Amino acid sequence: MPSPDPMHAPSVDPAEVARYQRLAATWWDPQGPFWPLHVLNRVRSGWIVEQLARELGRDASAAMPLHGLSMLDVGCGGGILSESVARNGAEVLGIDVTARNIVVARDHADGQGLAIRYRQVALEDLDEGDFDVVLNMEVIEHVVDPQAFLRECLSRVRPGGFLVLATLNRTLASFAAGIIGAEYLFRLLPRGTHQWHRFVRPKELTDPLEAASCRIVARSGVGVNPFTRRMRLIRYEGVNYMLMARIPAAS
Repeated sequence: MPSPDPMHAPSVDPAEVARYQRLAATWWDPQGPFWPLHVLNRVRSGWIVEQLARELGRDASAAMPLHGLSMLDVGCGGGILSESVARNGAEVLGIDVTARNIVVARDHADGQGLAIRYRQVALEDLDEGDFDVVLNMEVIEHVVDPQAFLRECLSRVRPGGFLVLATLNRTLASFAAGIIGAEYLFRLLPRGTHQWHRFVRPKELTDPLEAASCRIVARSGVGVNPFTRRMRLIRYEGVNYMLMARIPAAS
């Protein structure tokens, strides 16, 4: 039986896929259009390691603090985050619906000697589950149905595991900073990278997570300085934010 076409999956927006297909070759250029992800990755990967280590009683400063944890990186792109968590000891599967992203991610991981698995597949067509950690970072604002996508992510986490999300809040501040500032004034991102009406408010994630008996164990905003091109963790969640939820353990 032929594999499902990821382009026909319910969550996939073909226009978004086409745009990332065109940009795929530039994923690993730290000065290219994806430079914000390289900067952001240093902040988010450190936060992920620190929060998971705290929850699991591990030493975040150890050589391999994520050793033995299975992770699914949803919408992995060129593998920037996948490689970071793999270097910290995680066993990683990265998935993406954009064919060129997967080629770039595999080639780069091979060149770094990292044993990361990559598959071109939509989340809803993935025939694997029960991951210790599912990463949904800067993806949910690009899908057709965020709530269905959230439920699909939850279904892939083993009991007692974690779901990590990062996205942009739907506020006037995010419109000013994430669209007007980032894409037009400071040209930090290519125009059309984001659509404000698709941004997701924290409550639109925390309410269904808590309804599913998940516990929000960590959350943080991310601040961006457009003049220095630096990012840092902040309390304010009005623009960029991250959440970590722990799924209930099996009874």
